[in-house]
Amino acid sequence: MANGPGPGGIATRLFAALILVFATYNPEGYSFYHWAIAPLLGHTTSTGPASVKFLVGILLLGGWGVFLNATRRSIGMGGAALVIAISGALVWILLDFGIVSAGSARGISYVVLLCLSVLLAVGMSWSHVSKAMSGQVDMDQTD
Repeated sequence: MANGPGPGGIATRLFAALILVFATYNPEGYSFYHWAIAPLLGHTTSTGPASVKFLVGILLLGGWGVFLNATRRSIGMGGAALVIAISGALVWILLDFGIVSAGSARGISYVVLLCLSVLLAVGMSWSHVSKAMSGQVDMDQTD
C-alpha cells in the first residue's frame, strides 16, 4: 500500500519531502529562492511574471505548512531533536570517511538539505510506523 506504513509509503513521503526542500532551495541555482527571492534582494536578475512567482511561493508555503505541522504533531520537538542528532552523526561519519569534504559548501548544502528532507519524511511517516509497531493510533484531541 503506497500510503500506508510500508516502504512504499515512506519512500513516497521522502520523495515528496525531497521535492519540497530542493524546489525551495538547492545549491545548483534552480530553485524558488534563486528564481523569486534572490532578485528581490539584488543578488541576481530574474525574469518571469510576479503573479506566477507568487502562486509558486504560496504552493511551497502550503507544502511546508503541511510537512512541518505533521512533523510537529507526530514526533514533536524531542523527536525532531533526535532525528537531527542522528542526521548530525551521519554527517560526521561522512566527513570522517572523506565522502563529503568539510570545505565543500555545495557538498555540505546537499547533505543538510537531504537531512532536512529525512526529518520531514520521518515526521510525515511516524504515526503510520508507530501504529504498525505498537497497534496504537495517534490522534489529536481537541476539547
